[in-house]
Amino acid sequence: MNNITELLMNRSTDATLNSISKKVGEGIRITDEDCLYLFENGDLSFVGTLANFIREKKHGDITYFNRNFHIEPTNVCVFSCKFCSYSRLYAHKEEGWELSIDQMVDIVKSYDNKPITEVHIVGGVHPKMNMDYFKELLLKIRTHRPDLHIKGFTAVELDYMFRKAKLTVEEGLQQLKDAGLQSLPGGGAEIFHSEIRDLIAGDKVSGEGWLKIHETAHQLGMHSNATMLYGHIEKYEHRIDHMRKLRDLQDKTNGFNTFIPLKFRNANNDMSYVNESTITEDMRMYAIARIYLDNFPHLKAYWPMLGRQNAQLSLSFGVNDIDGTIDDSTKIYSMAGSEEQTPTMTTEQLVALITQSKRKPVERDTLYNIIKDYSETAVTA
Repeated sequence: MNNITELLMNRSTDATLNSISKKVGEGIRITDEDCLYLFENGDLSFVGTLANFIREKKHGDITYFNRNFHIEPTNVCVFSCKFCSYSRLYAHKEEGWELSIDQMVDIVKSYDNKPITEVHIVGGVHPKMNMDYFKELLLKIRTHRPDLHIKGFTAVELDYMFRKAKLTVEEGLQQLKDAGLQSLPGGGAEIFHSEIRDLIAGDKVSGEGWLKIHETAHQLGMHSNATMLYGHIEKYEHRIDHMRKLRDLQDKTNGFNTFIPLKFRNANNDMSYVNESTITEDMRMYAIARIYLDNFPHLKAYWPMLGRQNAQLSLSFGVNDIDGTIDDSTKIYSMAGSEEQTPTMTTEQLVALITQSKRKPVERDTLYNIIKDYSETAVTA
C-alpha cells in the first residue's frame, strides 16, 4: 500500500475519501464524482495532504518563478462583465487609458539591459485596437528585442480581433504568430458553463469559443495557460465542469503549461454584493485542482491576487509556481481590491518568499525551461 494512502486511511473513517486517496497514491485519475465528494466532504488537511503528495511527486520542492513585466494597452472595453473592476465601457472611455504603439514599445525599451524574459500583454477589448494594430506592435517588439518571449491576448481579445478582421481562428492566430506572438495567457476563461457565464459575462466569447482558440493555438505549436474565476455565484459542479473541459483538451493537445485558479474580488464591480471566498476555501480550491488536473504539469498561484503570505501558504496545497516579478503596471487585480495594491517584487524578494516556505526557488522561462536554480542562495529577507 502506498505511503500516502496509509497515512490518510489512518486519519479517516470515510470509505469514499479512502478510495480517492488510494487512487491518488496509485496514480489513477479521479472522476467528477470523486472531485465533487472532495469539495463537499474533504477537509483542508485531507485535500492538502493529497495535493502536496502530487506536487512533490511531480516537482519535489521546486517552486518556479519568472522575470516578466506586463503591458496593458487599454482598460477601455466593449464588454461589460459583471465581475470586472478594471474595464471602462467604450461609451465612457474618458475614464480609461489607451496606450499608443510607441508608448508600449517605450515600456519594452525601459527594460533594456535587464534580465527580463517575458512580456505579458493583456487588456480591454478596444474597437480601434485591431489586428493590424497589434501585429504592428508585435513586430516592433520582436524587432527591438528578439530574445523577449511575447505572451499575449486573452481568448476574449482574440475572438473580437478575428471576428472584426473576418478571419478564422486559425488564420488570425497564424498571422499573430508570424508577427511575433509566442504563447497565450489563460485569461478570459472565467467559468465555461453557460448557466453561469451568461449571467456574469454573457456578451463575450463563449466557453466553447475559448476552448477552440486555445486548441487551435496548441495545434499551431503555441503553448498556453488556463484560468478559472472561482468564489462568486458558481457551484462546485460548475468548477468541475470547467476543469473537466480543460482536462479533456489537455488530453488531446498537451498544450497547456499551467492552471491558475483566480479568486473573485468584489471591490468596485457589479458583483460587490457577493462575499469573497475565505483563505481556507482558496487553499481547498488549489488543492482539489491539483488532484483533479492530473495532466497539467504546473499549478500557479498568482501572488498579486492572493497576496504574498497567502501565496506562500499555497505552496503547501499543490502550487509549484507563483508567477513572476511583474511590476506595478498591472492593475487588473489591484483595482478589484486585491491584497497587493502595488504588485512588484524583486528577484531577491521572490527567492526569499519561496525559501522561507522551505521550497527551492528556480527561475524559469515562459515554457518552464530552467534559467537559474536559486536553491543554494542564502536569502532570508
